[in-house]
Amino acid sequence: MVTSDIQQVKLKFGIIGNSERLNRAIDIAIQVAPTDLSVLITGESGVGKENFPKIIHQNSSRKHGQYIAVNCGAIPEGTIDSELFGHEKGAFTGAIGERKGYFGEANGGTIFLDEVGELPISTQARLLRVLETGEFIKVGSSKVEKTNVRIVAATNVNLAKAIAEGRFREDLYYRLNTVPIKIPPLRERKEDIILLFRKFAADFAENYRMPAIQLTEEAKKILTAYPWPGNIRELKNITEQISIIEKKRDITPEILQTYIPIQQESRFPALVERGGSQNKTFESEREILYKILFDMRNDVTELKKLVHEIMSEQAVPVSPATSTPAYYPHNDVELVTTPPKRPTINLSATKENEDDIQDTEEYVEETLSLDDVEKEMIRKALQKHHGKRKNAAQDLNISERTLYRKIKEYELE
Repeated sequence: MVTSDIQQVKLKFGIIGNSERLNRAIDIAIQVAPTDLSVLITGESGVGKENFPKIIHQNSSRKHGQYIAVNCGAIPEGTIDSELFGHEKGAFTGAIGERKGYFGEANGGTIFLDEVGELPISTQARLLRVLETGEFIKVGSSKVEKTNVRIVAATNVNLAKAIAEGRFREDLYYRLNTVPIKIPPLRERKEDIILLFRKFAADFAENYRMPAIQLTEEAKKILTAYPWPGNIRELKNITEQISIIEKKRDITPEILQTYIPIQQESRFPALVERGGSQNKTFESEREILYKILFDMRNDVTELKKLVHEIMSEQAVPVSPATSTPAYYPHNDVELVTTPPKRPTINLSATKENEDDIQDTEEYVEETLSLDDVEKEMIRKALQKHHGKRKNAAQDLNISERTLYRKIKEYELE
């Protein structure tokens, strides 16, 4: 049974839905709010995780304090420590003044760290110290400062996998995950899909001053059967598109199906898994390019093998008596002891060619690793820009954070 507290929270924060798992998540947020325990909110992108830190803050004794939401994935790696913990004047190039930082500003309040799984390892160590002792040090300072903040974190990343891959600290995970709150995806809240659609349709009708769209019974079945990989955000976008574009207000299955994307298998080349669990991601377009180059190298190798086989089959035998090469015509009927004028095939040279071909094959096998190609590209980019990571990252068309992670991974420092 849904309590009055949960209903009040839904009304206050505009949360639509009656699924049991959603109500359970809201109930946990209400129960943990009066404490100072750290909370980790998990769930897929677009499920509405950003509402729960507000619920916790507004129902806590810190509700009159500062509430700051920080998107950790949107802050460059080089400046994230300064953003979170502040810096002293002259701490780095461009630090023309002192900065307090989010943890200093949120003292006595709540700080929401969205996409916490994207934090660099060095920043994770600083965050762990804040959680354990309430202490932090500004960038460029040696003075230890204190802060009293409630930390609520959220992520759509599988942190257990990130820990196994060395991208997230295990001790920080357990500190953040004191109270876990799991937000269910929309496909597991099928009873709420129609309610959300009606709410969005009514809002858009009011905003654009038009009658609200309505679904036929068959269209409702299609709407609830769709898996909604983009969750609530995707449902809202599709509802808005239909509200604006369609002249008819009664939405049939035929109309609805033109807006719901068709699920198709990707036709991009699949990367070959090597080393079992050692799957690594870089940039999808770059990986596809590597795969194409890999296939091209294989084709060249096969072509060289074919040429070598043809040369071996057509190798000219030498007569023991005269040391004169014997020539076999194509019909293989008559042996001609005096060959026509043609280039003499040097068997020792053929052997050398064979060795060259073999060496080429070995070289191809050694250098076809995607990791090796990736490592060499990063090394050359850093060498080209004299170790300046920002310029190297731009040259490689990747983020500084990704470049930093790759440098650590390949031990290029």
